Order: sequence, then structure tokens, then C-alpha cells
Amino acid sequence: MNRRRFLQLTFGASLGLNVRRVFGSGAKKPNVVLIFADDLGWKDLGCTGSDFYESPNIDRLAQDGVLFTSAYSCAGNCAPSRACLISGQYTPRHGVYAVGSTDRGPRELMRMIPIPNSRELAIENVTIAEAMKAAGYATGMFGKWHLGNTPKTLPDAQGFDTTLLPGTRSGPDDPKHIYTITRAACEFIEKNKDRPFFAYVAHHAIHTALQARPGTLAKFEAKKPGTQHSYALYAGCTYDLDDGVGLLLNKLDELGLADNTLVLFTSDNGGTPRSSQEPLRGSKGCYYEGGIRVPMIVRWPGRAQRGMACDTPVSNVDFYPTFLAAAGASPPAGKALDGESVLPLLKGDDRLTRKAIFWHFPGYLNNAVPRGRDPVFRTRPVSVIRKGDWKLHLYHEEWVLDGGRDRLETNRAVELYNLVEDIGERNDLALRRKDKRDELLDDLLAWLKATKARLPSERNPGYAPGSQAKQTRPNRKRAKENVRGTKGGNL
Repeated sequence: MNRRRFLQLTFGASLGLNVRRVFGSGAKKPNVVLIFADDLGWKDLGCTGSDFYESPNIDRLAQDGVLFTSAYSCAGNCAPSRACLISGQYTPRHGVYAVGSTDRGPRELMRMIPIPNSRELAIENVTIAEAMKAAGYATGMFGKWHLGNTPKTLPDAQGFDTTLLPGTRSGPDDPKHIYTITRAACEFIEKNKDRPFFAYVAHHAIHTALQARPGTLAKFEAKKPGTQHSYALYAGCTYDLDDGVGLLLNKLDELGLADNTLVLFTSDNGGTPRSSQEPLRGSKGCYYEGGIRVPMIVRWPGRAQRGMACDTPVSNVDFYPTFLAAAGASPPAGKALDGESVLPLLKGDDRLTRKAIFWHFPGYLNNAVPRGRDPVFRTRPVSVIRKGDWKLHLYHEEWVLDGGRDRLETNRAVELYNLVEDIGERNDLALRRKDKRDELLDDLLAWLKATKARLPSERNPGYAPGSQAKQTRPNRKRAKENVRGTKGGNL
């Protein structure tokens, strides 16, 4: 018997007692629907403050549930974020750090050799789908997978009974396959309406290349621009995504399932430079707030307060334990979960037992971000901690090559921000609040050690800093093109 099968059987054996304890005898376990947008930024919905985009169905979801205002993705771009969601683990445990490679950009400007990237979630890693399946759930995955293309790494080998993996582009009446994905999810829900189900609905929208139905695009081309947002095609793609969400919610209503269904809506990472996330700094691919803070809503009638806003920091590594707790199930034996169930927050509790959340990216991503630290890269090797109101960035080039802790006064290895007072990360307090800096730095280093995080340690022998000037100008041009929307966005 292989390890995966042993863990599933061990997990399943403990299920009955847990279900009876949570729901009582004869109670039906709740359904779970996870709607995962692609590249939808923190400011890109009506309910989160956009002055141009419209999202009436998602706004209604927020009115009926809990809006998380300090929700995060576990990574700055999509593949590692999805790996964290599906595995319930931070990036050091599964090694998926980026899309494709961790050495993306001009290698002559990389001071260190990055840690290699894994492009697949290992088959030995027991997924949330397998855990929910062992808990008696029908499992379905519809849309973007992005965690492997081999027979052993596709979703049907990772615990999903039903899958649909359409491409990214389609005809004008089905932009980004929004409606194909939604129809498949609705069919799955209807087929399994008499048993508990877990539906993972992972849209390609609003990732580039942007698409919208002709009528939707015309609606926003005729609309008066907002002060912050004005890009009609971006608005149209968001609006059509919202329409797909509405169709899914209507199906739950039609089947009489809404009251017993936990619906969670969020995004895989921060928005792209095409859509300003101010006051947040940066955009997709970086580890400033604009790259990792995302919209998140949970609706669960009778279990989640209606119309509540929650500012407790949460991330998509929390979904695995949250869904298991909702199902009345325990994690698989031997499975390390890095998140915590957010169910207490749905009732108004304002804190969890953990003290901090973490990020680790040991490589390079090309193309600068708005108000970024770097004129060439979205990010260089970095680890990050958020603890309470405070957030600390540890940059490994300066830490390893420029004197580490002994030279913090001058080497710029650490940045520290108070997010309550400075959500835009404009005021680095690393040299003024050394007590808080050292506290968070110690916590972060202890976490890196505990998770056995692989850290860049070798100098890049091909580093040629004199080439930076000629690299900077093209990146600035590319950033402007991304904002105007004339070219495809960053992966």
C-alpha cells in the first residue's frame, strides 16, 4: 500500500466520529464551492472600491456573507498560489515557486543563482480534493489547473472525480471560457445535488489576453471613466466573470442548495499593472501588497454573519483546513497543514491562534511593477512575514552578499512597514523601529528553518551590473504598454 492510499484510509476511518460531533446524527454535510479568479486585484470589484468596474453578483455575495479585507494569496503569481491552495502548504514544502522558472529576466542582472522551480505538485502530496473525497464528497474541478500536465499530475489523478480543462481563449460569446466553465460546474452540482460536493471553479478570467462579450465591451466603452479605473476591456472581462458567478449562485438557489453551501470567492494573486491597485504598492509578481493582497468573500447562510467585514489576515493556505472543518473532518494522518480554519472569523471572532503568515520566493521574476523596489524585476529573492499590523521583507541578495544582520544599517536587506498606518508601504521603518524589525526577522528566520526552506546562497558568476542601464529602459516601456493594454500581461 502506497503512502497516499494509507493516508486516505487513515483519514477516512476518523471521519464518522468527526461528522457526528460537528453536525449531529443524520445532518447533511455542507457543500463547498470555491470560485477562483485569475489576476483579479484587491481593488477590482464594486464591493472593494473600484470606481469603474461593475460586479453586481459578487457584490451581492459580499452583502450576504463576510468580506475579508486583509486576504492574501500565498504567492505573487498563479502556479505557486494554486499549489498552496491545493496542498494546504506554503511554498517551501512543495517547491512550486513560479510559473515555469525562477530565473526569469536578464540573468546578467541576477546577483545570485536562484533555487530551481518545480512545475508540478508532487503526486505524494495529499490534496484538498483527496481529503474532501475521503470525507464523502463528490469532487469537481473546472477551469485552470496549472500544476502539471502529465497523467500523474492532472486533477483527475489528484482527487477530482470530474474535470474540465478548457483553453484560455474562445469565441466572442464565451470570453475566457467563462460560460463553458460555469455550465460544467452547474452540471456537476445538479448531478450531485443529493450528496455533499466540493466544486473548484478556477476561471481564466481576467488573465490576459483580455476578452469580453461585444455587448459588455460596448457598455463600458460608453461609460464615463472613473478616477482610478477606466479600461473598458478590463471592466468588460470582469463583468462577464461576475455574470458567470451569478449563474452559479442562481443554480444553487434553483436547486435549493444555497442554505447548505459554503461559497468562497477569491483570486490567485494581485492585479496586473493594467489596473491600478493604489493605495497598494506594486502588482502581480511582487510581494508588496499589490502583488499578494486579494479580494475574498465567504458566504455560508446561518454560519457566516451577513454583510460583515473582517480585517484579520488570512490566505489561501487556510482553505484546506477551513473546508475540512466545515465538513467535520480531520486532516489526513501525517499531513502538514500550514493554514488554519477561518470558520471562527465567520461568526465575528477577530483573531486566529496563529501569530503570523509567511511567503517565500527564492528567485527572480522579470518586468518591474508600479512603485517597485527594482527597475528591472518584479521581485528578487525574498521572504516575507506579516504579524499583526506589521510586515517585514527580507531580501536575500543583500542578506547573503552584503553583510546580513551585521550590516542592516546600510545594506537594505530588510524593509519594515506598519500596514495599519501605511497600507501603501511607503514608509520603511526598519531603522526606526529596530525592536519590531528584530522581532519579525527572528520569527521569519525561525519559520524558514522550520519549513526547511531552500535559500539562495551562491553568487551568480555571470552577474554584470553595468548592463542594468540598458535593461531599465525597455522594462519601463513594457510597463507603460501593460497599463495601456496593448500587449499581453505577465505570467
